[in-house]
Amino acid sequence: MAAQLKKQYQCLVLFCLYFCLCVESLRPGFPYRKHHHAREADNTGYNYKTAYFEQKIDHFGFANDDTYKQRYLVADQYWDKNGGPIFFYTGNEGDIAWFCNNTGFMWELAPKLNALLVFAEHRYYGTSLPYGPDAVKDPKKLQYLTSEQALADFAVLIQELKANVPGAQTSKVIAFGGSYGGMLAAWLRIKYPNVVYGSLAASAPIWSFIGQIPCDAQLQVVTNSFKRESLTCVKNIRKSWGIINTMGATDSGRARLSTTFDLCALLNSTADTEALKSWLVEIMFNLAMVDYPYPASFLEPLPGWPIKAVCAPLSTEVVDEVALIEALSKAVKVYYNYTGQAKCLNVNENAVGSLGDELWGYQACTEMVMPSCSNGVTDMFEPAPYNFSQISDQCYKQFKVRPRKSWVITQYLGKSLSAASNIIFSNGLLDPWSSGGVLKSISPSLTAFVIPNGAHHVDLRSSNPGDTPDITKTRLAEEYIIHKKWIEGDNL
Repeated sequence: MAAQLKKQYQCLVLFCLYFCLCVESLRPGFPYRKHHHAREADNTGYNYKTAYFEQKIDHFGFANDDTYKQRYLVADQYWDKNGGPIFFYTGNEGDIAWFCNNTGFMWELAPKLNALLVFAEHRYYGTSLPYGPDAVKDPKKLQYLTSEQALADFAVLIQELKANVPGAQTSKVIAFGGSYGGMLAAWLRIKYPNVVYGSLAASAPIWSFIGQIPCDAQLQVVTNSFKRESLTCVKNIRKSWGIINTMGATDSGRARLSTTFDLCALLNSTADTEALKSWLVEIMFNLAMVDYPYPASFLEPLPGWPIKAVCAPLSTEVVDEVALIEALSKAVKVYYNYTGQAKCLNVNENAVGSLGDELWGYQACTEMVMPSCSNGVTDMFEPAPYNFSQISDQCYKQFKVRPRKSWVITQYLGKSLSAASNIIFSNGLLDPWSSGGVLKSISPSLTAFVIPNGAHHVDLRSSNPGDTPDITKTRLAEEYIIHKKWIEGDNL
């Protein structure tokens, strides 16, 4: 039961795995000054300025007057200062520089549409730290880490820029975001339509909450993404869990597993075996998210269509148990050792910085209650039911808070989006988070684009010669709506 609870709790933070790789390309220790700018550049070739804005820590109360410095990045080299549009990225749960450097679609659109680019960091992440890095230890200081407060930050910052940047007073603001950032982009338009004219919400699982989709939907998509490459691969992976359980029950079996997977530390207990399995599930989940048609290094250096490479050693039926584990090991090394430089593999390794992991864990334990489970029949994983009560207890043990499982649905309309307008929802069907995304257009101004060959917000990435036609077509359609309907038109 304890191992099962651990798996369920890890599912709460899986959402962070894609985003919390905090690559700091800005100078550490840069002075905090309101609207102080310094030119920054990085190896992407993108040039931007770094600025800080003094935000209220509590936008919705009047007793707490504390403030913090919110970081944002600005690129004005393409901007028509006579009312050109403002493209505003709603920062995710991580360092904003990383998102800035990996959202090439905005950088490609800006010179075409003469836009000002603004990338705003999410409170409590990166260097935008209310009460400093130790706030995570104090529930009273961490209580202001909510999507509502973050959206208010974005709205206040936008209004500040429009009021004080010459030429911005008449600029239309278009929000962009991916995954949690995509959720925020959509919600920013819903909550502050007076501030944001339209939003592109890429891979935004706004319906991944309790009661809106089955809890096994995410891992079903992972399974389908693997099945697309090889049904035998899926069968071999499903078979492997029982073998790992059997081997992991004895010292000699754990030693063989440790050697076969080239682990940095020996598996010494059944708990270590459970950690190995959770690590393998995490890898498969991540592979589905980043199954791009070209080589990329978004989480790890990977080949194009990485699931195809992962399934190669598992594409024929393997009867011998040891041989199957060896084939699974080869598959795993495509993800964590494609370059061949790793001397050993660490089952505690993932794409998350420890602080970002813990902070997102807090959000998952308050508002972002996204259940995950597996049934072991229609998916390729072990059966793992979802138990909200046990997860709530785990949240209270760690953070002294309990999740409010329906609050986000109440706060952001749930599936009753007909009152909203001017939002583009895009989802790649290879991506597990598409299971909670908007896959059908709701109205003429709530448009959904589905990318059959798309992984996690692939349309926000830079154009690539390896892009499939459906990826290219989606970007062109998004550009048309943003340009013709929103910037040039009057589509409210």
